[in-house]
Amino acid sequence: MEKQPNKFIAVAYELFTIDEDGTAHKEQEVNASEPFSFISGFGITHKEFENNIYPLQKGDNFDFTLSPEQGFGEYIDEAVAKIPRESFFVDGKFDDEHIHLGAIIPLQNQEGQHFNGQVVDIDNENVTVDLNHPWAGKGLNFKGTIVESREATNDEVMTLIKHLTSGCGGCGGGCHSGGCHGDGCDNSGCDSGGCGGCGEGHECDKK
Repeated sequence: MEKQPNKFIAVAYELFTIDEDGTAHKEQEVNASEPFSFISGFGITHKEFENNIYPLQKGDNFDFTLSPEQGFGEYIDEAVAKIPRESFFVDGKFDDEHIHLGAIIPLQNQEGQHFNGQVVDIDNENVTVDLNHPWAGKGLNFKGTIVESREATNDEVMTLIKHLTSGCGGCGGGCHSGGCHGDGCDNSGCDSGGCGGCGEGHECDKK
């Protein structure tokens, strides 16, 4: 199959999460004055988001919904971990500035893999962290407009490659939306369900 050209794409959109009962919740809005832009083919946006956007042309409108399986997967009860409070001590004191209910924190397992978790409970012994993506188990509805869609220039591609190989990649569509502006990543450095991030993080024994 012939390789598709890398495209420079900019989109304005609204993102809604859809509960099991069909209730929609507006999560993000990106305006045309400051659109989310990315270059296709590099895995920096959510795969299904990019697949739906790629064929469209400048000026086209879109309205599509991803199932939980296509989005961030089903919610996994086992992906909730209790981590000893001592893991979050700094200079002998609990890091309550960064570790509080609702906080999205970077973690690292024994194999050196980085991922994010949300603090859902704190007691005298443990900090309970939910490792599911904040939008796991939910459908994702994207509504918007293609602000720009054209073949990326060689300079744009080379600049992106240089950025991605410099040690800190990012994730579009999903850190801002979806992750990232529209879609998401693998829980490897996002805040509020987004992507990117290169902090060392706290250690965790969650595999």
